[in-house]
Amino acid sequence: MDDDRSTAPPEGCEPPVCGRSPAGGMAWSPHPLGTATLVVAAVVLGAAALSLDAAGRLLVGAATLLALGVAGRDVVARPRLAVDADGVVVRTGTGRRHLPWAHVRIGVRATRRFGLRSRLLELDTAAGPDDTGVLVLLGRRDLGADPEEVARTLRGLAPRTG
Repeated sequence: MDDDRSTAPPEGCEPPVCGRSPAGGMAWSPHPLGTATLVVAAVVLGAAALSLDAAGRLLVGAATLLALGVAGRDVVARPRLAVDADGVVVRTGTGRRHLPWAHVRIGVRATRRFGLRSRLLELDTAAGPDDTGVLVLLGRRDLGADPEEVARTLRGLAPRTG
């Protein structure tokens, strides 16, 4: 079967954030600078916690652990989203989930709260209202790229049916 679809990264998307996956498809990950910033923030918070009272140490210590946990997930779950000929692979801190092309619907969910607009890439495998399926929501930070651009790229890479 001839495949004339381009697999070039979307405009403005450069490795190591997005690029080729080990399987030869596209992949997206959190930006390494964002992960490094979280680690630095955790170190600063941890150092600041040493000079606080007990309640402050508890709160700042919890924030430190949260920042380290998110940074750890960024490292372990890399790439966060990968595409191959069979479908989409989403990595989490506990493993990976394969979503076959035949079952995945690609969309972008836009919300506006407190004057801020956010977009999430939505990957849904539910076949109907009675099917629980799998719903995956990934934001700009998870992908290292604009969810709208990633959705456009995924739609271009998905096999055409019909």
